[in-house]
Amino acid sequence: MEIKQLRSFVAVVKYSSFTKAAEKLFLSQPSVSTHIRTLEEELKTRLIVRDTKKITVTPKGQELYECALHILELQDNLLKRWAQESKTIIQLGASTIPSAYILPEILPQYGRLHPETYFTVHQSDSSHVIHGLQNGLFDIGMIGMACHNDALNCIPFYQDRMVLITPVEQRFLAMKEKNSSPLSLLLQEPVILREKGSGSLKSADRFLESMNITEHDLKITARINDQESIKNLVAGGLGISIISEKAVKNFVEEKRLLMFELADTAKRNLYLIFSKDINSSSAVWQFAEFVRTYYSVERRRL
Repeated sequence: MEIKQLRSFVAVVKYSSFTKAAEKLFLSQPSVSTHIRTLEEELKTRLIVRDTKKITVTPKGQELYECALHILELQDNLLKRWAQESKTIIQLGASTIPSAYILPEILPQYGRLHPETYFTVHQSDSSHVIHGLQNGLFDIGMIGMACHNDALNCIPFYQDRMVLITPVEQRFLAMKEKNSSPLSLLLQEPVILREKGSGSLKSADRFLESMNITEHDLKITARINDQESIKNLVAGGLGISIISEKAVKNFVEEKRLLMFELADTAKRNLYLIFSKDINSSSAVWQFAEFVRTYYSVERRRL
């Protein structure tokens, strides 16, 4: 017993006509007749008696009609509810920096303008967010590295930069006061880096490569996938790190860390990624446009 068969049966009973039922369902009359016959064969009972003038519903047919109405109502309600959810609930995948430092800025403001829209945020590294978009797990993503995929839009919306952070210690304060280059620290101090697959690590790698420094030249003491943990460990004196300026701003303002600026090669973009098939009137598109406009205005203010 299939839903399409039940729909044909209900339509025939409702309109007392195979021809009218076929018109309403946008089917051929033979298709409707086949659906009814298949139901009768499966249930081993006559459901409709048809003669040249009218159709008559049998008692078993009337019983099935009442049951089928309920089944179809449940299906229609479910599909309507899911369709409504797809319009108002956005599945958003975000890498660490956007998840922790971008979304808290923009979601409250977007929510005030679009109270009907809700977000389910999934945090992962940039590679996994891209993978999730490709497999339909997310509607839109925010990542820290460019994505080259013909099926996805990858649009820069925010320019971040990588900076060097150290504990607040006298020797580092002295370097800060003298505006000394922080590059020598990278070769002397224990270094804490992000995990493989993160956009931050790729940006740090590009900077190191531009300075002709490889990871083999560094004293890497740990790889950690949590930006807050890295900040706390550096503040505690475990080592130094290359980290997003956006992520470390609060610790620097609170004087819990020292920050050294790096060369322009340490700049990197954060990207919005979403399917190229997204309709320009969809909630996902509206959110993407809001993010791009918001940070464009913020840059002009700066």
